[in-house]
Amino acid sequence: MLKVGLTGGIGSGKSTAAQRFEELGVPIVDADVIARNVVEPGKPALEEVIAAFGETVVNSDGELDRTELRKIVFENKEHKALLESILHPRIYDEILRQLDHLSAPYCIVVIPLLAESKRNYPLDRVLVIDLPHSIQLERTSTRDQQSEEKIDKIIQSQSSRENRLSLADDIVENSSTVESLYERIDLLHQKYTELAHQLEYTAPER
Repeated sequence: MLKVGLTGGIGSGKSTAAQRFEELGVPIVDADVIARNVVEPGKPALEEVIAAFGETVVNSDGELDRTELRKIVFENKEHKALLESILHPRIYDEILRQLDHLSAPYCIVVIPLLAESKRNYPLDRVLVIDLPHSIQLERTSTRDQQSEEKIDKIIQSQSSRENRLSLADDIVENSSTVESLYERIDLLHQKYTELAHQLEYTAPER
């Protein structure tokens, strides 16, 4: 099975791209979804997060208060590293587990922080959803109802656009309409399906 990593900066359109692949029948493994699942109430990861950062990171329902946690770790490298040490191994292991259970010509593995990760994900290709910084600021500010200054701080805390693009086998420039993005994804779907069949025919016999 061909495994395609999908990544991009905040507000780039990763989720919309992944949604289109899913509509085309492609299985999706999403690191963000997994990240939310591993800190559900009762999960060991949530207990470790509470032990590390205190009871203020959970709300009255016992669920993780992501806004509060973000405040604690955003500008503190030690806290950020501690949180990552709790979550990232679990997210990585769950990605591998889900991949092991898939059967399809190809799948999409959504990893927003792929460029920042030090882990060696088993990917055959990397697709980067890209857009100019000015459009990224405008879209994300509108979507999240936050100032462009605050959004820019988040962007600056992530890997650079240049570093992200250096990982890419395929790049989708997403500065136009959703329809245009869908057209690009549809073309990539054809490409990945063909590559998957080539991979199947050239795979060594077991």
